[in-house]
Amino acid sequence: MLELLPNSAVVWDWASFAARWLHVITAIAWIGSSFYFIALDLGLRKAANLPEGAHGEEWQVHGGGFYHIQKYLVAPAALPEHLTWFKWESYWTWVSGFALLCIVYYGHADLYLIDHNVWAAESWQAIAVSLGSLALGWTVYTLACRSPLAKNPTLLMVILYAALVALAWGFTQIFTGRAAFVHLGAITATIMSANVFMVIIPNQKIVVADLKAGRVPDAKYGAIAKLRSTHNNYLTLPVLFLMLSNHYPLAFATEYNWVIASLVFLMGVTIRHFFNSMHARKGQPWWTWGLTVALFLAIVWLSTAGPKQAGEEAAAAELSPAAQQLVASPHFEPVLEAVLGRCSMCHATEPVWDGIAAAPKGVKLETEAEIAMHAREIYLQAGRSHAMPPANVSYMEPSERAAIVRWYEDSSLAVN
Repeated sequence: MLELLPNSAVVWDWASFAARWLHVITAIAWIGSSFYFIALDLGLRKAANLPEGAHGEEWQVHGGGFYHIQKYLVAPAALPEHLTWFKWESYWTWVSGFALLCIVYYGHADLYLIDHNVWAAESWQAIAVSLGSLALGWTVYTLACRSPLAKNPTLLMVILYAALVALAWGFTQIFTGRAAFVHLGAITATIMSANVFMVIIPNQKIVVADLKAGRVPDAKYGAIAKLRSTHNNYLTLPVLFLMLSNHYPLAFATEYNWVIASLVFLMGVTIRHFFNSMHARKGQPWWTWGLTVALFLAIVWLSTAGPKQAGEEAAAAELSPAAQQLVASPHFEPVLEAVLGRCSMCHATEPVWDGIAAAPKGVKLETEAEIAMHAREIYLQAGRSHAMPPANVSYMEPSERAAIVRWYEDSSLAVN
C-alpha cells in the first residue's frame, strides 16, 4: 500500500504547483482591479450636474452594458447599503506568494537560496535573513512615507529607488542570483500588499466609521491612501518581471544582475507613465516607449557583459551528507552517464546546443556534485516525467529514465 503513495519530492512539487497557481490567479485579480481603478481615477471628468461632494464621473461600456461611475474624494453624504471592498485579491496574492517562497526557497535553501560562493550560510541563517529583509523593507519604506518626505512625492520616489538599487546589490552578495531577484520582488510585493492591508483599507474604514457616527471624514486619509496607491501603480510591472525572471538565467545569473534589476524598476516607471498620461487624457508620450526600449537593450547588453560567473549555484567544496549518499549510490554510474550524455549539452557553463545561450534556469549538470545537487529536479523532470530533454531531442532511453528513478528513490529513502 505504501508503494502507491507519492514520495516527498512528488508531493513537494505538487504543493509548489498549487501555490503557484493560486498566486497567479490572485495576482491577476489584484493587478487587474488595480490597473482598472488607476485608469478610472485618471479618466474622471467634471460635470455640472454632479452630486454634492462628487469629484468626477466616468461613463463606460463593457459586456453589452453601460456603467455610470462617480467618485467622492472623501465620501458621499450617506453611506450606501452595499459597499464592495477590493482587498482580498491583494491579501491572497501575498499569502500565496509567501507560501511559494517557503516551499521553493526555504524548503530547498541549499539549492535555491544559498550561494556558497558568496556566503557559506546554514539554511536557518539564510532563511532568517530572508524573513528579516521582508520586515525591514516594509519598516523603512513606511517610515519614509510618514516622514516630511511625503510632502515631496517625487523626491520620496527617488530616495526609495536608491534604496531598491542598494537592496538589489546587497541581495546578490548573500543569495543566489535567482533568490536575489525573487527577494527583491518579494520585498516590493510585501510593501504593495502592506500598503493595502495597513494603510489604504484602514483609512477607508476610518472614513466609513466617521460617516456612521455622523462626523465629517478628514480628507487627509484619502490623500495618504492615494500616495500609497500611486507607489503600488509604479511597482507592479517590475514585480512581475522579477517574479518571472527565475526562468531566465541571463537576467539573474550574470555579472551585472543587480544593475539589470535596478533598470527594470525604471522601465516600470516609463511604461506606467505612458498609460497614466493616456488615461488622464494628457496625450500619449511615445517617447516613454523609446526610453523603455533603450533600457531593455541596455539590460540585454549587460546580460553578456563582464566575466561569466563560475557557477552561482555550484556545489560547495564539500558535498552535503545527502549529496554524498546520492553520489555513493551503486545506481549513480548509469545516471551520471545519462545526464552527461543527454543533458549537459544545454546544462553547461558553455552550452553547445544551437540557440541556447545560457544553461536553462542557471542549472549546470557537468560534475558529480552538480548532478547530486539537482537530483530532485532530474528525478522529476527526466525520471518521473518526460519534460526533459524537451521533445526528447537528445533521445534519452526509457532504460535511462528508469535508472534515474531507481537511483533517486533508493538513495532518497534516507535523504527524505
